[in-house]
Amino acid sequence: MSATGPGRTPFIAGNWKMNKTVSEAEEFIAALLPRVSSVQGVDVAVCPPYLDLQAMVDSTRGSRVQVYAQNMHHAAEGAFTGEVSAPMLTELGVHGVILGHSERRELFGETDRALQLKVPAALAAGLVPILCVGETEEEREAGDTERKLRHQVQEGLAKVDSGRLGDVVIAYEPIWAIGSGRVATPEQAQEALGFIRALVADRSREQAQRTRVLYGGSVKAENAGELLALPDVDGALVGGASLDPAGFAAIVDAATPA
Repeated sequence: MSATGPGRTPFIAGNWKMNKTVSEAEEFIAALLPRVSSVQGVDVAVCPPYLDLQAMVDSTRGSRVQVYAQNMHHAAEGAFTGEVSAPMLTELGVHGVILGHSERRELFGETDRALQLKVPAALAAGLVPILCVGETEEEREAGDTERKLRHQVQEGLAKVDSGRLGDVVIAYEPIWAIGSGRVATPEQAQEALGFIRALVADRSREQAQRTRVLYGGSVKAENAGELLALPDVDGALVGGASLDPAGFAAIVDAATPA
């Protein structure tokens, strides 16, 4: 059962990464919706590739499942070949967007400076941003976890109005746990998530109590319950396990308030 703080609704988001064609996505959502239709008190989102977004918005309409994109550009339009803007997403009926995922940072050169612009642009467009932060294995072993998190959180939220900090979802993803099968211990996860909430509190204690902080990194049905019970964990950003409707639904069930 989730231990989400007062006023914070648990949130389970499935990041499909570069998986599922439209037909595969349709098959998935048809299997998922009956499994989560009776769930109460949990926000649920799927984050499919761009080409699946319209089909998923159409297929989830009227359900409790929301649809998030995996990235966006900060500008509303312009000469940015291969990019997608917030107005393009909102016109489809997309609810939010993942920003700064470690794969975007490591593989595609996403910078904290770019995220400074993207996070407020998403908020201004009415999208819920999921700002991803996390350290590498080398940084953790060197004792640099807090330094890295402080830099990423402060930079990512730098241009967000203090009164809207609680509208940003922050996902802590230890990079060494993503896709590796390794999971942060409950103590490691709570320590990091508590630190992230404290960083938001440096700007606004009130908003820090509204901020939902998720854990990501090899979350699956078998370990979700233990992670979601931690005091500062408000949900999960799920990778590989979100590609299976039964497994993803089991994680949603684990997040259901008692």
